[in-house]
Amino acid sequence: MRTAIATDSNSGITQEQAAKLGIYVLPMPFMINGEMFYEGVNLTHEEFFKRMEEGADITTSQPSPGEVTDFWDKLLKEYDEILYIPMSSGLSGSCQTAIMLADDYDGKVQVVNNQRISVTQEQSALDARDLAAKGYEAAQIKEILERTKYESSIYITLTTLKYLKKGGRITPAAAALGTLLRIKPVLTIQGEKLDAFSKARTAKQAKTIMLTALAKDLEERFHDKNAEHTYLEIAHTCNEEGAKELEEALKEQYPGAPITIAPLSLSIACHIGPGSFAVACSSKLKELE
Repeated sequence: MRTAIATDSNSGITQEQAAKLGIYVLPMPFMINGEMFYEGVNLTHEEFFKRMEEGADITTSQPSPGEVTDFWDKLLKEYDEILYIPMSSGLSGSCQTAIMLADDYDGKVQVVNNQRISVTQEQSALDARDLAAKGYEAAQIKEILERTKYESSIYITLTTLKYLKKGGRITPAAAALGTLLRIKPVLTIQGEKLDAFSKARTAKQAKTIMLTALAKDLEERFHDKNAEHTYLEIAHTCNEEGAKELEEALKEQYPGAPITIAPLSLSIACHIGPGSFAVACSSKLKELE
């Protein structure tokens, strides 16, 4: 049984990386000043943030049903089945749409709803690829990924409230007060939605809050205090310096633990803006250890 592993660009996996990894990536659409762009196809991260800083009107979208089924149909010419991992159903309707569309494929397309996004979604795609290489079929991989869907955490620090205000996530008054007080909110994704977690006055304080929260999750939720069975992940929006500082702190705290750094997917970056950084973790699958 030949199983194609597919995801969308919310995973942060570029088309070039996908080709090297043996994973297929459906690009996410964005409307910029009324014009449609596709992440990683005709929209780079650099161009996205350039347009954002110029004040362009940017909105996220989801692929049309036809784009999704065309993507699957092309893969099924080469593979017997597809394991498709879209972004969290709590953050977009694209997952539910994919589940509905898969009903017409007689089990040949298995859609995973494992509540992941960005670097944790990328890890799910890599895990799925490795499970397929070990002989697991799509339905079995889906069961494993959904059973372990809450075994990940993400904490994100923002440098500005401007884009949360623009997207209607907070009121203009709250944004103005936060900017005046130079508050740097720390947000979290625990399975589904992007939620408020804490507040900081400096980037240093925000980093401490995130690392403390991560350590608590590792010990209390994942029962892996030293991150011996956990992937550690860092994501950022045009903030490589902040990402590198986080990496050094993680290396010191968890020597020997695997750490990856990647740009934060544009679907999140659209709402939080440039300069942000995030720390995340995903449990290693027992089937792959």
